[in-house]
Amino acid sequence: MLTVKLTKKIRRIILAIEAALIVVLTPGIIAASDHDDGEVDIKGRAVNLTDLYVYREKDQNSGAADGDLVFTMNTNPRSVARYQYYFSTTALYQFHITQVGDVNSTPTGRADIILRFAFSPPNNQGMQAMAVTVVRGGSQTTTKTTVKGGFIATTPLNSNAVLNTVPVGGSNLTVFAGLREDPFFFDVEQYFRVRAGALGTGPKVGFKEPSKALDFAKGYNVNTITVRVPKAFLQAGTGANTFDVWSTVSVRDGVGGFKQFERLARPAINEGLVLTPQLMEAFNTISPRLDLSAAAAPVRQEAVATLNAVDLLDGKDNVDANAIAKAFLPDVMRIDTTRPSGYGSATNSQGSLIGGRLLLDDVIDITLGALVGSPVGDNVSYNGTPGNPAQGHKPLEPNFPYLALPN
Repeated sequence: MLTVKLTKKIRRIILAIEAALIVVLTPGIIAASDHDDGEVDIKGRAVNLTDLYVYREKDQNSGAADGDLVFTMNTNPRSVARYQYYFSTTALYQFHITQVGDVNSTPTGRADIILRFAFSPPNNQGMQAMAVTVVRGGSQTTTKTTVKGGFIATTPLNSNAVLNTVPVGGSNLTVFAGLREDPFFFDVEQYFRVRAGALGTGPKVGFKEPSKALDFAKGYNVNTITVRVPKAFLQAGTGANTFDVWSTVSVRDGVGGFKQFERLARPAINEGLVLTPQLMEAFNTISPRLDLSAAAAPVRQEAVATLNAVDLLDGKDNVDANAIAKAFLPDVMRIDTTRPSGYGSATNSQGSLIGGRLLLDDVIDITLGALVGSPVGDNVSYNGTPGNPAQGHKPLEPNFPYLALPN
């Protein structure tokens, strides 16, 4: 275990680098994306974020210990069945966590804690060694072994789950990394047709009926990093019960460091509301604390324009697009741990969702309902519609890491 105290000079350099990222909002090279919105030459599947889930474990498993949270970061979208995919050995996968004192406050986008994961090349058994780094309170601690002394490892395809107990900062984290079935469900292609019709760039259409709606994630896998984290570890003596969480992937910058390449928190904010590829990609490279900055205005303006168009899907002007944009930005996943988890379970005084996200939450229907101001859905569910072979996922596992076994 290695602990390094970050100097003030290093912190100033980091802040300067983050501020400099504002310039990427000038349209330029396309470098990253969310769930499955295209491939480019410099983007590998392994560094493409898909979804973030944050929930109290006892809300997924009533027999779990009270006070533990589960973070799940999925990457490598639409991984085909029965094929072994690996995590990038040249990237950093990170959860960023803010301790929130007031559930009604605007997110700061400043991380009090970072959980960072780096991977080695696979061995002859298909296992990748993993280094877990925690940045907290100005200190950086890297751990490469479990409490039993073995190396922290991924789970190869068709193997029993490797659950790593990782000692960090006086607490034990439980870490799983490997392939699992993608739990996301959405008729994404039809949504893009509906959005095009709303924006006047295509014929006006609605969502398909349940018997015909297509779940584009059915039958595919993802690489997941799922972590069980004691709330006391996240509180770090602050007494905070609310946390903002977002995920990132950073890749080597060519000069000995790393640059943020992907960012994801709430579902469907980036690829659902931002149409211009350059703006979409630029959004991924900045911190949430810049989401409300003047430099990010082009992204917000395009998102608001999309919101205004989608709002009229039911033929009524029901919502204030600017108010919704404010409720969804900065883009973080907020969870109030004093109440049951669930994406649409509660909002704060600003209209922001504060329940985290469970694996089976129908986030698309919840989001569409918020955007339109009335019940609207894509008619796709996790379990699927009887008689429709284009829908339906495997049952979730009863225990950590909970995601269904890979296809």
